[in-house]
Amino acid sequence: MHFETVILIVFFAYFRKKLNTKAALPAWDKQFLWGLGAAIGLAVVEILWPRAHVVTLWMAHLFAAAVVYLCFKHAELKLTRPYLMASLPLLAVNFLEDVVTVISKRTANRWEEGFDIAGLVGISWFVIVLWMGRRQRKALEKERKKAEEREREFKLTQLLKDELEIQVQERTAALSVQKAELEHALADLRATQSQLIQSEKMASLGELTAGIAHEIQNPLNFVNNFSDVSVELLQELLEEVERGNATEIKAIAGDLTGNLEKIRHHGKRADAIVKGMLHHSRSSSGKKEPTDINALADEYLRLAYHGLRAKDKSLNANMKTDFDDSLDAGEAGVGKVNIVPQDIGRVILNLITNAFYAVDEKKKSSIADYEPTVSVSTKKIEGKIEIRVADNGNGIPQKILDKIFQPFFTTKPTGQGTGLGLSLSYDIVKAHGGALKVETKEGEGSAFVISLPAV
Repeated sequence: MHFETVILIVFFAYFRKKLNTKAALPAWDKQFLWGLGAAIGLAVVEILWPRAHVVTLWMAHLFAAAVVYLCFKHAELKLTRPYLMASLPLLAVNFLEDVVTVISKRTANRWEEGFDIAGLVGISWFVIVLWMGRRQRKALEKERKKAEEREREFKLTQLLKDELEIQVQERTAALSVQKAELEHALADLRATQSQLIQSEKMASLGELTAGIAHEIQNPLNFVNNFSDVSVELLQELLEEVERGNATEIKAIAGDLTGNLEKIRHHGKRADAIVKGMLHHSRSSSGKKEPTDINALADEYLRLAYHGLRAKDKSLNANMKTDFDDSLDAGEAGVGKVNIVPQDIGRVILNLITNAFYAVDEKKKSSIADYEPTVSVSTKKIEGKIEIRVADNGNGIPQKILDKIFQPFFTTKPTGQGTGLGLSLSYDIVKAHGGALKVETKEGEGSAFVISLPAV
């Protein structure tokens, strides 16, 4: 069978299937089918009628030339061109050999070795070109797949970008709504906080008022008692005047003078307590003034105790004081501390009230031989004034120690505390340039230390 005939059969058989898979080439299916049939028919004629070899030979050459022409003419058949280029040298050698054979068999025989070598070169070229074309097609196919993958990734990225933009817009709108809600909630919280702060102040004022009432009652009792005794002494004095007993008159006059001194002393005491109550109930002006810190601490200790006793008669605790004598104001005012007395008074009252609450809670647990004790002391140390309020209650658990100065944090049952006392106290002391610290040991007690600048 002639080489061209084999090439044509393989060409039409392969590319009919190959080109028919391309969406743009369904019209070439019939032409390639006819070409395949013609090539097979040519091969059959060549096999069955060997005498027709010359005719089939030149028909195969013409057929191959026509196929090469058509494939290079029509752009849609460019896929076949690398294969035709690979076979052209071999086709050319066979065509030249057949032409020489027709012209002169002697010359063809003499050149046969050259034609064989040229044929081998053509076959080698055919194999090399096919191999390189296959590699190139694989590389192109790989690059095409990469390009398609990049395109898919780009489209996916674009889609994700669009979705993210939509989500960002939705989230932004939601955050705007949440911001408005939070601003509204913050405004409500600030209003509630102001109300609670006022409630805390009124609660401390109520406890103070109860203590003041008890404190005022004591000097008033003394005033009443000495007034009654003085009335009786005056009646006795009149009787002795009628009798003319000068000695008794002098003795009774002395007693009356002593009674009047005591009435004046306790009257001043009641007056001081009332002034203190008015001083405490007034809104703080924020103006610092020289204050006897020992007297302030002592007064609020007793007022806090009596205020709590007025609400709970079962409350009973020992009170201890240890005041630094160098802070005693004296008549010249030496030793006074420059503070806002209403504010520091609220701090001391709050700490002492908490201390009494702590010892009372421990007492209710029925611990044997337990004596509830609250102590208040002052001390001047290295340019600072320390006011220490200590108790021997249950102490503060370590797990909540970092939270006690936070607003609204309280360990008291619901309704018994707002959680603002220590928070306000901390802010007040800090505003004075001082510090409020706590020393505690669980099960043994706590001590709150107010540290203020001495000057």
